[in-house]
Amino acid sequence: MKQLEVIPRLAQQAYQTLLDEICDGALEPGTHLVQEELANKLGVSRQPIQQAMALLRSDGLVQEQGGRGLYVAPLDLGVMRQHYEIRSALDALAARRAATRAAASRAIAADIRTRGEALIEAGRAASASGTVKRLVRCDVEFHRFLYEASGNPLLGETAEPHWRYLRRVMAEVLRRAEPGRAIWQQHERILAAVVLGDGEAAAALALAHIDSAADRLAAAMTGSAIAAAGHA
Repeated sequence: MKQLEVIPRLAQQAYQTLLDEICDGALEPGTHLVQEELANKLGVSRQPIQQAMALLRSDGLVQEQGGRGLYVAPLDLGVMRQHYEIRSALDALAARRAATRAAASRAIAADIRTRGEALIEAGRAASASGTVKRLVRCDVEFHRFLYEASGNPLLGETAEPHWRYLRRVMAEVLRRAEPGRAIWQQHERILAAVVLGDGEAAAALALAHIDSAADRLAAAMTGSAIAAAGHA
């Protein structure tokens, strides 16, 4: 970890740094989080670390274990499914609204197509590279783009807490399973329906995509070290 600059909002910086390390797998499930050690590594006092821990606990990423301190929370299949249930509703709504906007304006449709195709191309390149962090980042960026294209900024804000948990699950699974190239084919079909202005098709494809992703991650977690950690 690199030390943080002494600037305002150190607690938020500490939170983001620890969040990234948990999601990217640098801090694995079960890792004991000693606040003094973290403060020294980040070059801050304990207070920003305490505040960051409170935020991470509210995200469900850090938990206390029997008075022994704070640990990176295990991954849990049931919790993952719950996050995906909410995401499926949000993504379907985003796809439908984005399609409605595209149907109302050729300029908006063209902009959505151009930006969406660039993200899909980047995602395919990431899939070919096999770099886990890059793969997850590209996937998240496509869905954030879909929320933005919906024209409703509250969709992205509402989805963000769920992405914090799911980004971590995705990274853990991708470290143990071959990346699914079908993901970007599904993204491409969602984008095509949005650009055509077909809201019902776009929503249906988004729902199918989320269900497929949840099933794929569940299959990878079941019987693996991830699932075992989730029931420890």
